[in-house]
Amino acid sequence: MSSDEEQKKPIFFKLDQVHPAPYSRRDYQRRLIWRIVEVVLSWIWLPKQYKLKRFFLQQFGAKAIGAVSRHARIWHPWLFSIGKFSVIAEQVTVYNLAPISIGAHSTISQGAHLCAGSHDHTRPDMPLIRDERAQITIGDGVWICTEAYIGPGVTIGNNSIVGARAVVVKDVPDNVIVAGNPARIIRQREI
Repeated sequence: MSSDEEQKKPIFFKLDQVHPAPYSRRDYQRRLIWRIVEVVLSWIWLPKQYKLKRFFLQQFGAKAIGAVSRHARIWHPWLFSIGKFSVIAEQVTVYNLAPISIGAHSTISQGAHLCAGSHDHTRPDMPLIRDERAQITIGDGVWICTEAYIGPGVTIGNNSIVGARAVVVKDVPDNVIVAGNPARIIRQREI
């Protein structure tokens, strides 16, 4: 096939039509200030530093009671909540374009990625999806293991475990262990 014929093929996505600034001016300002605070917090080390990070998360609107490590990245604190005795480990990404809620006594292990946002692939301009369709809810007593990926719109039921490097794109019921790509139920948990 010649290069002329290849150029005539229609292209669905029109990246020149993507909105250059999909956030409000206020959101850009808050994100900039939060990012500066987050970077500074990651540079310093103090005993029980999670308390300092929790304080700043709360100042930016998070409902934070649990512990968030200094190298965990929270994109929008005002769309984030973490319950009592829950922990977010090092190198976790909380990409919360939509709200992300983590219950009590839950653990998000190293390198996990919680992705509450996407693009509308049915439109050529690929607008961001940042609403309730992308919201992630993680129940109480959940363990998200190392480097697991939780996709937009997913709910993880109470007392469930998501195996290391699992890719979760559908809701997970209570009291199960899931693993794989895509994640599937391995077995029930005896509680």
